[in-house]
Amino acid sequence: MGIKLIKDNCPDAIKEGEIKNQFGRKVAIDASMSLYSFLVAVRSNGEQLMNESGETTSHLMGLFYRTLRIVDNGIKPLYVFDGQPPKLKSGELAKRFQRKAEAHEGEEEAKETGTAEEVEKFSRRTVRVTREHNAEAQRLLKLMGVPYIIAPTEAEAQCAVLARAGKVYAAASEDMDTLTFNSPVLLRKLTFSEQRKEPIQEIHLDLVLSGLGMDLNQFIDLCILLGCDYVDPVKGIGPKVALELIRKHKTLEAVVEANEKSGKFTFPEDWPYKDARLLFLEPDVRQADDPLCDFKWESPDVDGLIKFLVEEKGFSEDRVRSAAAKLQKNLKSGQQARLEGFFKVKEKTEDEKASLKRKNEEKVVANKKAKKEAEKAKKEAKAKPKMSS
Repeated sequence: MGIKLIKDNCPDAIKEGEIKNQFGRKVAIDASMSLYSFLVAVRSNGEQLMNESGETTSHLMGLFYRTLRIVDNGIKPLYVFDGQPPKLKSGELAKRFQRKAEAHEGEEEAKETGTAEEVEKFSRRTVRVTREHNAEAQRLLKLMGVPYIIAPTEAEAQCAVLARAGKVYAAASEDMDTLTFNSPVLLRKLTFSEQRKEPIQEIHLDLVLSGLGMDLNQFIDLCILLGCDYVDPVKGIGPKVALELIRKHKTLEAVVEANEKSGKFTFPEDWPYKDARLLFLEPDVRQADDPLCDFKWESPDVDGLIKFLVEEKGFSEDRVRSAAAKLQKNLKSGQQARLEGFFKVKEKTEDEKASLKRKNEEKVVANKKAKKEAEKAKKEAKAKPKMSS
């Protein structure tokens, strides 16, 4: 389920702003997704960073300095790592492995005959997060004094549980499925590089649901119909069609039944949408009151950081010591709280929800109208004969 669908249909559900706007909040971060993005993005001359021993350090460099930036902006991060993937995800994982194998072959061929850009393109596609990457990341976080937990299965689902319980403000991930796991707030681009200058996206599930005119079950069915980690998308069904089908038929059972009569779309013979729905509704997670979900931020182990990052991984000692000093200052338990933390959120009345939905629909119509007028003006400008000099 893509961000464009939300932007087009419920723009009020998305707030964009600077990272400093999240000051004073605790956030559960999808660690595996973050490590993957670091391995892809933290590079030099198109290649992953390595120390003198030839060990990859991109994931550690990204985790160390991006976490430092997060903490520097008054945010307390908790990293959540994937556990064992659900059995239903094995097909998706197999396809990813196949794509990576094909990309590796393409990379080798590009090294022989292609350009540097082609080599880098295929190289990025071969990236995968290994057990060693995870273990090193966990060792680094412990030395930094930043807590982490390992989920039984999906990290996004565990992040969502913690957010619903109020142990953290939001779940942070680039995976939109995090909303489907019923996370009240999703933060995107939190672990992006500062140089990219991209705003943090804060997406509120209640506003997504009211904007789409759906309940959570229908939203889950919509996301499954569009394709997720557990099932393939249905050929010919894009966001617009999927939205129309769920709004009309209300459930996937009804969509499938109606299609059996019309034969308009070809659904896979073995399309386990009911199993996928159950994984979203009842994921294998630790409840927020589980002792393993207790976490706290501690002072960094400066000597340990020097040994690991400087002596073993070749980082700059001055930069590591400077970063450790910042961590020491910012991770103190007496961090200033946000004003909103002193007030209980009041549930909206039905009239308020209806008013919000109406305003959202008006905004969608206005955006579409403005887009059409801009396209019309562009066409008219192109059609005008150019003045000869």
